[in-house]
Amino acid sequence: MTMAAFLARRLIGNRSSQILGTSSSSSGAFISVSRAFFSSTTPIKATLFPGDGIGPEIAESVKQVFTAADVVIDWDEQFVGTEVDPRTNSFLTWENLQSVLKNKVGLKGPMATPIGKGHRSLNLTLRKELNLYANVRPCYSLPGYKTRYDDVDLITIRENTEGEYSGLEHQVVKGVVESLKIITRKASMRVAEYAFLYAKTHGRKKVSAIHKANIMQKTDGLFLQCCDEVAKKYPEIYYEKVVIDNCCMMLVKNPALFDVLVMPNLYGDIISDLCAGLVGGLGLTPSMNIGEDGIALAEAVHGSAPDIAGKNLANPTALLLSGVMMLRHLKLNKQAEQIHSAIINTIAEGKYRTADLGGISTTTDFTKAICDHL
Repeated sequence: MTMAAFLARRLIGNRSSQILGTSSSSSGAFISVSRAFFSSTTPIKATLFPGDGIGPEIAESVKQVFTAADVVIDWDEQFVGTEVDPRTNSFLTWENLQSVLKNKVGLKGPMATPIGKGHRSLNLTLRKELNLYANVRPCYSLPGYKTRYDDVDLITIRENTEGEYSGLEHQVVKGVVESLKIITRKASMRVAEYAFLYAKTHGRKKVSAIHKANIMQKTDGLFLQCCDEVAKKYPEIYYEKVVIDNCCMMLVKNPALFDVLVMPNLYGDIISDLCAGLVGGLGLTPSMNIGEDGIALAEAVHGSAPDIAGKNLANPTALLLSGVMMLRHLKLNKQAEQIHSAIINTIAEGKYRTADLGGISTTTDFTKAICDHL
């Protein structure tokens, strides 16, 4: 065993359980699951969107690794339509959405939406129609994989349903278009409550509310008011407010300054990708979308990479780690820990890495190496 792998084993337990673990103190959220989930041998019904481009390849990797770890999943595979469904105004069909609503849990590969074609974003459709109000993205340094920073360990929590992504745009007059930014007290309170409860149940010490209220005094001002209000309920957690541009600079200079970051939609989209860059990129970053009534949809947040689709070159790590988040949501902590350890150890040893990680391994070889660690 290499020194990197040895260090990985030492670090995996504490970090993965803290970042990806769950608690039982809140109903209807990722932090707790009201459903009485199953023993490790009872089949679990879960929705799977393989997605576009490299999606089917990395989804197959997840299936193989889950099987090797004795995770019994009955995958309800869903594929988007070839034409816009008038019921959703998207290529996502009504049946796609009903699958997630029925199963309450799912895993999604990358989905591509044509740019500037007038089609509703597939990801936006999922968030809006399923009311996936919070996106939770852990960003942490992987033992044995060298990046510019080796001490990153933070969580971004992004409001997922409104802000600049409300989809309300129109042409005022020819040559002038307008986009509306919607911020509501209901959505802001909901994501703020989630962020502080997440921090408390996961042993986090600080929550940073990210904003631009010095310019957008009404919209971001309301978001901050809600965060201020919720913060008073958690005196044991240090609370700060950070302007978005200053936050970006601070993250690049010293990411260890942050712990849990909560923010409106657009800022979250930008900051979460910035944080992914600190630890090696979107190919190593898991993600989970949290909805009401216990719905959780884990996803790989990277693109569909059509240039390498079908070439057996894709890195399945992000979707695998997202699958680990899904398993923890289902209280299958033992299998989640085993898979997480196998992924980290495979990367740390360095023998099998895909090209984006500096190696020459195929998707198949990388997946097999993870399964061998199981």
